[in-house]
Amino acid sequence: MTVASAEQPIRYEPEEACPPGVALLVGFQGAALVLAPTVLNVAIAIRSSGLDDGWLTWGVFAAMLICASITSFQAFRLRRFGAGHVVLAWPAAMFIAIMVSAVSAGGPATFASLLVVCSLIQIALAWWLPTLRRIVTPVVSGTVTMLIAVSVLPIAFDTVQDLPAGAPTSAGPVIAVATLVVSVIVTLRARGRWRLVAPFISILAGCAVAAAFGVLEGDRIADAAWFGVPDLPDLGLDLTPGKEFWALLPSFAILTLVLGLKTISDGVVIQQGSRRRPKAIDFRQIQGMVSVNGIGMLFAGLCGTLPTMANSSYSLSLISLTGVAARRVGIGVAVVTITLAFFAKFAALLLTIPGPVLGAYLMLAMGMLFVSGWQTILRDGLDARRVLVVALASALGLGLHGHPITQDLFGDEVGSLLGSGVTIGAVVAIAMTFLLEATGTRRSRLEARLEMASLPAIDAFLVRLASRLGWNEASSLRLRSAGEETLATLLMQEEAAERSERPRLIVVARPEGDTVELEFVATSRHENIEDQLAFLTDEAPIPTIDDLSLRLLRHHAAAVRHQKFHGVDIVTVRVEGGT
Repeated sequence: MTVASAEQPIRYEPEEACPPGVALLVGFQGAALVLAPTVLNVAIAIRSSGLDDGWLTWGVFAAMLICASITSFQAFRLRRFGAGHVVLAWPAAMFIAIMVSAVSAGGPATFASLLVVCSLIQIALAWWLPTLRRIVTPVVSGTVTMLIAVSVLPIAFDTVQDLPAGAPTSAGPVIAVATLVVSVIVTLRARGRWRLVAPFISILAGCAVAAAFGVLEGDRIADAAWFGVPDLPDLGLDLTPGKEFWALLPSFAILTLVLGLKTISDGVVIQQGSRRRPKAIDFRQIQGMVSVNGIGMLFAGLCGTLPTMANSSYSLSLISLTGVAARRVGIGVAVVTITLAFFAKFAALLLTIPGPVLGAYLMLAMGMLFVSGWQTILRDGLDARRVLVVALASALGLGLHGHPITQDLFGDEVGSLLGSGVTIGAVVAIAMTFLLEATGTRRSRLEARLEMASLPAIDAFLVRLASRLGWNEASSLRLRSAGEETLATLLMQEEAAERSERPRLIVVARPEGDTVELEFVATSRHENIEDQLAFLTDEAPIPTIDDLSLRLLRHHAAAVRHQKFHGVDIVTVRVEGGT
């Protein structure tokens, strides 16, 4: 286990109270970061769906309110909801393509109904995360994320040609290229806060070129009131869903799972960047973050706009530049964003951005999303099995996207909906992961109680495992000692909790080459073992009887990982052996 020792320049950690003035000032900077992407993502989705200006104005207004509310909710921890961190939320660009498909096939009501149903899937993912963690893996998430980026790119190129009647044919490509060039130059050359405003600078440059071509229309700004609430469009849910709903539901469900996994990844990054000193990830906060994001999807469905997602890049940029990770900042961001939502002139100003500028922005965003998906895959490590999953899912997802074979199998209308490369790739990736998990190296499993009386059974279980693997006496002893010290550490922490009933303990052994991965699953509520091991490594105090098991565990195990979920603790110990 590797622990970074360098302290981060954090002035206020999440649990620390910063002055209200500081929270509001940092909140203003956070709101400035996410306002442009919020408006642009919604504008691209609604325009590409063929909805009118009434829907566009309402969609942007609703998205700003929902993103502000979710950012504020994430700052708290209420039972199983909330992350307790600064989590900037914005509309999920990965839902643009599927929103276009849903609105085109069944109208806004179908899209809204699908979001409402799938919001429950995201909340369920948060609750069942300990069970699903080995099937819906980062490899699956990263593969589907790359397919999403590829599927949205055609919309970006179509948007480049979204110009007023009579505009020169070369105007769209020239405006888009100018926007991309400025964005690249500013991003590469700028430093600090200037780098954060690179999107604004590139958008202004694109608008300037559009004005030179005479395609920048300012009527929307002139007609908009200074303050007010947009007219409510014909919102509603499809209470009698048709075949379009059922045909699109698998795609929405899979995309919702991917959004949940993206939220998990973002939550891990935000936790790591919000502390002065590194700490083990608290997956209870991750579960709370996913649950609140599910509520954001529910609100988006009821309001007919894009669902929300966490943005770890902007959240970490805000924290690193200001040194403020206090939860109050989330409330400050919400106050500023809600205030600007009612400032109708501001929204109208952003909505006048020409189509080619929006297309260039979306191209760059999808390119970054593609890279993000690949980084997610690499972060989990690539072996021959995982390469096979990525290769097959990507090949079928890209090759069968919109292919006539799906229409031959399911009919023209339903086949065109089921022929999404994202859906096909996700199904293949999940099925392959499940198959590899089921047919991998034979696992051994033992069920017991978290008590010292279970030690003989655990020891006999590990002796049989070492014998089956042909390990020598020294390796067998190391395996048995690691199991004993893990049990002792869990038990010591559990006794400190003073619970009357001993929780259930499941021990799973997974041989992998010359190592064995031991997984101890217990329904306990103790402190994180990774943090305690890090404390022993950094501080090196005088040994006591209380930390003896921790020291022995660190000696016998090659790696220790402790994941704390609501009601479940999973300690994974890797032991190296030999024959």
